[in-house]
Amino acid sequence: MSQSEATAPASHEASTRRDPNVQTGPRSTFLGRGLTFWGQWLVAVSLMILLLCVLAMMETGEIGLHYRMLALFVLFGSVPVYSLMRVYHKKHGYLVGLCRLLGGWLILLGGLTVAVYVTKTGEHFSREVALAWGMFGFALQAGAYVPLHTFARRYDRKHQAARSSLIIGTGELAWKLAGKLVEYKYGPVVGLVAADEEQLPSNSRYPVIGNLSNLHDLIVIHRISRLYIALPLTAADKIEELYFELLDANIDMVWLPDLRSIMPLNHSVGDIEGMPVIHLNKCPLSAYPSAALSKALMDRTLALLALIVLSPVLLATAVAVKCSSRGPVLFKQDRHGWNGTIIKVWKFRSMRLHDDPRVMQARRDDPRITRVGRFIRRTSIDELPQLFNVLLGQMSLVGPRPHAVAHNDYYIDKIAAYMARHRIKPGITGLAQINGWRGETETIDKMQKRVELDLAYINNWSLWLDIKIMVQTPLALFSRDVY
Repeated sequence: MSQSEATAPASHEASTRRDPNVQTGPRSTFLGRGLTFWGQWLVAVSLMILLLCVLAMMETGEIGLHYRMLALFVLFGSVPVYSLMRVYHKKHGYLVGLCRLLGGWLILLGGLTVAVYVTKTGEHFSREVALAWGMFGFALQAGAYVPLHTFARRYDRKHQAARSSLIIGTGELAWKLAGKLVEYKYGPVVGLVAADEEQLPSNSRYPVIGNLSNLHDLIVIHRISRLYIALPLTAADKIEELYFELLDANIDMVWLPDLRSIMPLNHSVGDIEGMPVIHLNKCPLSAYPSAALSKALMDRTLALLALIVLSPVLLATAVAVKCSSRGPVLFKQDRHGWNGTIIKVWKFRSMRLHDDPRVMQARRDDPRITRVGRFIRRTSIDELPQLFNVLLGQMSLVGPRPHAVAHNDYYIDKIAAYMARHRIKPGITGLAQINGWRGETETIDKMQKRVELDLAYINNWSLWLDIKIMVQTPLALFSRDVY
């Protein structure tokens, strides 16, 4: 019988005999999350529903069935919207938090407007009530947000300040972790513990204060409440040994596996019926149905509004393209969509008809481009028909730009994880585009940079990120790389 097998039951038994008055990590974490989201959300949704009821009473003298149904939509619809927008995240400053709150409120109002339009129940609601509720609803939430957010942040700082930490490991991952813990105020980091006795480097900010042979003494002397294990996967045996040795030490243990060598995509940690698992390349849209629904709702709502508002531009462009040269107004090309499916992407035709069967990217001073085509390409007006692709659910407003199938076939074996960019719907604009990586990618390095930004978008996707990219897109239209 191995040492770990012999000591595990006894250690587990000891770990269950903890003082009931000692606050453990999971419980305090739950309380913190309750304060940062559910508590603030409950106040906000109560104020929204209360205001709606008061306005309905003032206008009609009663709270009719349709207003009560609207209140239920607000109650259940605000949870996915506000959580995906991370409205009440404890790390946000007041300005960022209020901007996220405004974004979440506008998305919620947009969703409710679409629901009213689809169900044809608009005549049952007073326009004055709707306008007043839209304006004063945000004002009430903002007024409650500031004191509640202040209280939640103070609670979190007080809780974290009482949690001293040690980090086992002295490699690059350990140093990076120590910096993050200090930067984001996760509590004081006492120091690092070397996994090997001869490995004792020193640093004035994060000193190496010992090794594994005196770990128990260090925990007692410095009153450590959390231990981070920042060791490589090759040290799995040592990690297992540490786990069983410290089960009865009344501390929280956190293992940070070093996954950088395998380039995980949108990775996360979860469990399958109690079995811990690490998702190495989760697709955000298939993993989080509520996220997919919220993104699709925002995409189609904004695409429909854009088509209505920009309809004069679309008609004028269609006439100009038709008069500029012979051929169809729209150019349709097969491109890879979500999960590699083939979709036809629509654009205004910007080139003269030509017989070259090769699929070639547009170049600076490309003779195939018409005068009208040069203007609509430079202003990205040629991309506007893709709003219909968004309405059809084939594309998103924001996401990795779809490339021609022939281009994908060329790059797939030249750039690592190239096709991973198709794990999310392609977009009209994206993170690569607002960072200047638009236009022709005549070198592998340029396409590599675009792919890196596409994967960064997938790893960090949120509705708030989509909104920021859409706001910054008009500024990117002035890039000199568009031709």
